[in-house]
Amino acid sequence: MKLAGLRVVDLSRFLPGPYLTRLMADHGAEVIKVEPPGEGDPTRHIGAADGPSTVYFRGLNRGKKSVVLDLKQPRDRETLLALCDSADVFVESFRPGVAARLGFGYEGLAARNPGLVYCSISAFGQDGPYRDRPSHDLGVEAVAGVLSQSVGRDGQPAIPALPVADMTAALAGLAGVLMALLRRERTGRGDFLDISMLDTVVSAAQILMGPALAENRQPVPTEERTTGGAAFYQIYDTADGRHIALAGQEMKFVRNLLCALGRPELASLCEKGPGPHQQPVVAFLRETFRTKTRAEWIEFLSRLDVCFGELNTLPEALADPHLLARGMVLADALGRRHLNTPLRFANEPAAPELSEPALDEHGAELRAAFGRG
Repeated sequence: MKLAGLRVVDLSRFLPGPYLTRLMADHGAEVIKVEPPGEGDPTRHIGAADGPSTVYFRGLNRGKKSVVLDLKQPRDRETLLALCDSADVFVESFRPGVAARLGFGYEGLAARNPGLVYCSISAFGQDGPYRDRPSHDLGVEAVAGVLSQSVGRDGQPAIPALPVADMTAALAGLAGVLMALLRRERTGRGDFLDISMLDTVVSAAQILMGPALAENRQPVPTEERTTGGAAFYQIYDTADGRHIALAGQEMKFVRNLLCALGRPELASLCEKGPGPHQQPVVAFLRETFRTKTRAEWIEFLSRLDVCFGELNTLPEALADPHLLARGMVLADALGRRHLNTPLRFANEPAAPELSEPALDEHGAELRAAFGRG
């Protein structure tokens, strides 16, 4: 596998850091998860469980090793330092300054292990006025302005289903770590990576930023291209209370559907771009989609060259024949379902280990090898 032979020491919790390191574990890295004494990682106890741990925890920590270390105790700190001396990558998600106060800041670890790639993930980054402010995904999306564009049909801000700031931080962190490892092949030196969730979600909001960057104005979501101002980027009710999403505004798709529905003259309204002038098209499509069931519309739309998606529930998505054909849903020896890695290589593909570590499962082994027995 691509990352076989790499050792990662992971002190992160919740979503961004653990998802980053789980992707590395899926592709062969040895990931050593350092957990605090007591209950360990909080996600061991959050959400639904279908076996020895929660779905949240096992999905983010499969294939890792667990060691419990009390970082306030000198002997445990020495064990962690020894682990870091042998590591290629170190990931932490404390508030800025905490790792350094505990004795695990970048400068100190790099002095002992110059090749170490050190990744710090925090809500607002290691500097700036908000560096010490605690936050999770929703607060970061709010500060980024992205939440102002996630509105419900009542026009009020709505909580996004996907924690975008968490996930963009995880993927940006993975990209940065791999860049640093690639550079280390030439220089022999690692690097420090400061991942701010705020930075990553603002960067990912490029598609929303046109009016703000060019005209210094707040976009009106119901008038913009991907947030409600286009008839062919909308969610429509069907006769059975289900939904169809139209998801392609290219004029060939617009004409294909409107011609098939007998209203080709409406296409000219879509040629003018998003905005209130498309409301007659939206009204027609809303009325039309309510005349058939979701299944009938899937059959109809599948015969046309039109961008669309049937709105699935999560159980329906897990049973979707395309996802199943792509191998995105796996089962372990206990019959529990897992999500596969999205990184799909032709050579050296991932081989996820579909078991999560018990708390301190590898503690005796790692303490014997790197510190105290």
